[in-house]
Amino acid sequence: MKPNSSSASIWRITSIASIVATLLLIGGFVYAINDVINPVGSTYTSGSSGQDNTAGSSATDTTQTTVPSLAKGVRIVALGDSLAKGTGDDAGSGFVRRTVSLLQQQGTDAKLVANLGINGQKTTAILSSLDQAGVQHTLKQANLIMLSIGANDLFNGGEALGNLEQEAPSATQLLKAEPETAVRLQKILTKIAEINPDAQILYLGLYNPFGDLKELRVPANEAVTAWNTSVMGMINEQQHMMLIPTFDLFQNNLSRYLSSDHFHPNGDGYEQIATRIVQSLQ
Repeated sequence: MKPNSSSASIWRITSIASIVATLLLIGGFVYAINDVINPVGSTYTSGSSGQDNTAGSSATDTTQTTVPSLAKGVRIVALGDSLAKGTGDDAGSGFVRRTVSLLQQQGTDAKLVANLGINGQKTTAILSSLDQAGVQHTLKQANLIMLSIGANDLFNGGEALGNLEQEAPSATQLLKAEPETAVRLQKILTKIAEINPDAQILYLGLYNPFGDLKELRVPANEAVTAWNTSVMGMINEQQHMMLIPTFDLFQNNLSRYLSSDHFHPNGDGYEQIATRIVQSLQ
C-alpha cells in the first residue's frame, strides 16, 4: 500500500505543478497583451541619475555640461515609449543598452547616462516632460540622444486597428491621429535641440508588427511608411538629427525578431536595431 500511496502523492504534486505552470503562462500572455492594448504611462520622477528611468538627482541644476564629441566618447540618454525602455527583451537590455555594449566592444568609450523610456508613453507626455528641470539637466549630459515615440499615438494601443473580424482599417484610418502627432513630434525635436544643441539626436523609425496579418499587412505598411516619410521631412530640416530605419529589419522577420506579445522586439530584434544604430555612427 505504501508504494501506491507514494505514487498517488507524486501524481498529485505533478498535476498541481502543471496547473500552476499553465496559469502562469496564461497570466504572462495576458499581461503582455494588456501592455499593448491598454498601455499605461507614468510620470518622470526625480531621483538618482544613472541607468534607470529617473531624471537625475540635480533636478534644479540646468547648467549646460560640456560633453565630449562622439569621436572621443559617447554619452547616451534615451527617452520615449516601451521600445526605448526595452520591453520584450528577456535580457532587459533593449536597443539602448545593447548599443552601449556594441560600442564598447568596438573600443569606444560609451556610457548610458539615463534611460527615460516609459511603457505607453505618447508624444503629449514627452512634450510635457521636456519642461521639467530634471529632464533638461539629464539631456544636457548627453552627446547622443535616442528617441522612440509615435507608435502609441498612431495605433493607440491597438484601438486604431478596429475589429478585424468585421472590417480591416485602411491606411487613412490608421493615420487618423497622424497630423496632430506630427505637430507634437516636431515640437519635441525642436525642444530637444534647444535644450542640447550639440547632441546628435537619433529618432527610431517605426516598423510594422502586423505585417504577417493578411488584413493589416498592406494598410499598416502604407501607414508606417507614410509616417516615417513625414518624420524624415522633419529630420532633414534640423542639424545633428538622423532617422534610424527599422521597417526593413522586421518586414520579413517578424517571427524571428518579435517577442511573444507580437508587438515589441525580442532580444534578437533589439540587437538588430542596436547594430544599425552603431553602423549609423560610423
